[in-house]
Amino acid sequence: MPAIVLVGAQWGDEGKGKATDLLGSRVDYVVRYQGGNNAGHTVVIGDRKFALHLLPSGILTPSVIPVIGNGVVIDPEVLMHEIAGLEEKDIDTSHLLISANAHLITPYHVTLDKVTERFLGNAKIGTTGRGIGPTYGDKVARIGIRVQDLFDEKILIQKVEGALATRNQVLVKVFNRRAMDVAQVSEYLLGFAEQLRPYVTDTSLVLNEALNEGKVVLLEGGQGTLLDVDHGTYPFVTSSNPTAGGACTGSGIGPTRISGVVGILKAYTTRVGSGPFPTELLDEDGEKLRLIGGERGVTTGRPRRCGWFDAVIARYATRVNGLTDIFLTKLDVLTGWEQIPVCVAYEIDGQRVDEMPTSQTDFHHAVPVYENLPGWQEDISGAKTFDDLPKAARDYVNFLEEVSGTRISAIGVGPDRDATISVHDLIA
Repeated sequence: MPAIVLVGAQWGDEGKGKATDLLGSRVDYVVRYQGGNNAGHTVVIGDRKFALHLLPSGILTPSVIPVIGNGVVIDPEVLMHEIAGLEEKDIDTSHLLISANAHLITPYHVTLDKVTERFLGNAKIGTTGRGIGPTYGDKVARIGIRVQDLFDEKILIQKVEGALATRNQVLVKVFNRRAMDVAQVSEYLLGFAEQLRPYVTDTSLVLNEALNEGKVVLLEGGQGTLLDVDHGTYPFVTSSNPTAGGACTGSGIGPTRISGVVGILKAYTTRVGSGPFPTELLDEDGEKLRLIGGERGVTTGRPRRCGWFDAVIARYATRVNGLTDIFLTKLDVLTGWEQIPVCVAYEIDGQRVDEMPTSQTDFHHAVPVYENLPGWQEDISGAKTFDDLPKAARDYVNFLEEVSGTRISAIGVGPDRDATISVHDLIA
């Protein structure tokens, strides 16, 4: 049976939580494979809205086993707070599984993240200040703290001591901050050991055995393709790999087990944080998209930058992820425009460019080339089939499919759980 990857195909916030939750009743495991509490999913069930940050969206479906994979970085305090919040709403979290190899965000990672951003001033990356980058940095530098270290006090203290030997030098001598105490940090982390112990296991083994038994595994990334540390708009990116390749390294599932990659695309484009954004709208249309679409970050509450659909980005996401399907979200937000522009190419130094520019400089100077499509005025939130949509809305979807190079298999027409049109089955 298949392992299916669900990836954001823009700069994140595309509606992956809705897509994951929609498929939840048809899958057995939902795996978060990268990122930390710098990402967020909003899921609406009836009159209840759930904002998830570390927990996989599948936590809301009782029949699904939610998994936090080894590629995720975990702030234990945030995780326990999120679990407690769901339990208060009568959501059972006892079936959650956490990889023993996932790395932990510590207080010194959060402090370093915040002071580094302040130090950079106008050159700041626009991080959420939650310690994600420094934690991944320590992981690569091989001085990270993993979940399994909580269960061996001696090893934990040794690792914290080793990490702070260098991190305190930076805090004190570069940023003029107080050094952090090894004993205090160790005691803080050890305080979560027994709370986390029931959830911790070898998730790679569990997932591979599940696939051998014919179970369906859905892997969800945190941010989006253009925030990938290798394939995104570097340096304005996250510190991990939300692209489909990261699903393998972040879960311990081999690439031959992946049978499909579903890209989530908004019917327009948004991003949070700094960095180039060719189709960004700094006018009334941009503000209208922001207000109607409720475009604020789930984790930070920051207003999202808004712009028209960018087919260059969509084609790029198709290429680097190997997309097999597109889930188009928030089509309903575009109701009411007389014309809807779609960016089909860029103009750079007077030359038309149809694919993602190679250099950061060229992308920064890219000017969108638009094609205008007729809009529609009808309310589409009650549409159940593709044919229920107005002709202009159908034409818009068909055009996006053509310029993106991937079939559009599902369409979101409202925030509710069931406000989705299925065109092709996402689980073959």
